[in-house]
Amino acid sequence: MRRRITTTLAAATLLAALPAAAQRFEVRPGPELPVAADPVAIVLDGLAPGSEITLRSQRRVREWSGAERPYAAEAVYRAGADGRIDLATAVPLRAPWSGADLRGLFWSMTPAEGAAAAVAAAAAELQPNQVRLQALHEGRVVAEQLLTLRDRSPQVQRRAAEPFPGAVFATLPGGGKRPALILLGGSEGGSVITFDAPAWASRGYAVLALPYYSPPRFGPQGPMAPELPALPPAFADIPVDRLQAAHDWLAAQPEVDAARIGIVGTSKGAEFALLAGLRFPWLRAVAGIVPSDVVWEGWGPGVEPGRRASFAWKGEPYAFVPYVGMAEEIAGFSTGREVRLRRPQDRGRAAAGAERVAAARIPVERIAVPVFVAGAHDDQVWDSGSMTEAIAEARRRAGRETVALVFRDAGHALGGHGWSPTTQYNAGPSKMGGTPEANARAQAEVVRELQAFLRRTLGPLPQ
Repeated sequence: MRRRITTTLAAATLLAALPAAAQRFEVRPGPELPVAADPVAIVLDGLAPGSEITLRSQRRVREWSGAERPYAAEAVYRAGADGRIDLATAVPLRAPWSGADLRGLFWSMTPAEGAAAAVAAAAAELQPNQVRLQALHEGRVVAEQLLTLRDRSPQVQRRAAEPFPGAVFATLPGGGKRPALILLGGSEGGSVITFDAPAWASRGYAVLALPYYSPPRFGPQGPMAPELPALPPAFADIPVDRLQAAHDWLAAQPEVDAARIGIVGTSKGAEFALLAGLRFPWLRAVAGIVPSDVVWEGWGPGVEPGRRASFAWKGEPYAFVPYVGMAEEIAGFSTGREVRLRRPQDRGRAAAGAERVAAARIPVERIAVPVFVAGAHDDQVWDSGSMTEAIAEARRRAGRETVALVFRDAGHALGGHGWSPTTQYNAGPSKMGGTPEANARAQAEVVRELQAFLRRTLGPLPQ
């Protein structure tokens, strides 16, 4: 089910030299790298043939907690007979990954602490989107370049999307009417999904990032009020029909071509997006990243376990698959025991029986427009790999246009672009699944293939 397409990424050539040669950095098209743009090359040139070179990367990373920590990575290469190291094709002598990987020095970074105190101090001077690359020969830095990773254009314009609480509308200026995307996030809730709006707007779309629930929060001093109190605090009976109001709002915006609207959901947002694809003929494309093939049980404040669905249509809840042992699993957040949310879902699906699972199944074969789905078999939040395969098979039998990517060794974090560190997804009690290498490579492929899917299904973008 997975298509592997080999390309190179985007925007920089890194040229360095040993002391005997001309020492200089050349970065094309400049030191700012668009991480999801046209193909790029990073090449270290002017080296003594056969010399052993250490490449080091340093960055300051803003983590989920809001704290910032210095990160770093290293890999050792041998220069070719032409005195070059092309990161897209060169296989390192020693590295935290296998084979050639253009992005390896970026995604393989880990927190730089303890023995790496000097590296940590250097990285702490950087902005969160900056990466310092260094080339070392026999322990001495022979070349250095500061790069700025850009996942969005500074020209993107954002404004609040009233009357939707916390929603953001983002687009590039000028250029006539644009195809539109509705973005739906997952169980993290709140405004997190709005952080993705500028990146998709930079690619040419008019983007509505739509929060739809906002759970209670917990801080150092204990429970806190929900970030967006006007939204439901529980993930239960979320109204799918609310998206009609989102369509009507988009259609009234002068930047939007209302005949070309797609929807992109991630995790629970993918479950939402597939349900929307069944209901709204105005959708031209539906995409689900780490999706579900069924509707699951709802949860949250005031919700009795096993009684309510995650989603509803005009007040009528969908049939759902229940969890088994979710409260016990979530208790790990307070005890420090590892949390794998997939376990109570797998148990619930097995215990529900074929008839109840069939009633809760999302009949994706009835979605008339093209569908994109991407899942992973080591997903520890839910079994998105098997559910993606089930979605693809149902649509194949119905003759529906579908792009399905399934990754064996990746986990739940398939959103992203493959240039940011993936090493900490399983570091805390909550396990996302996947190896850092598999997650990074899957992210790069998913975003590339999703962009191609949207260009094909929603049509040309304004120049």
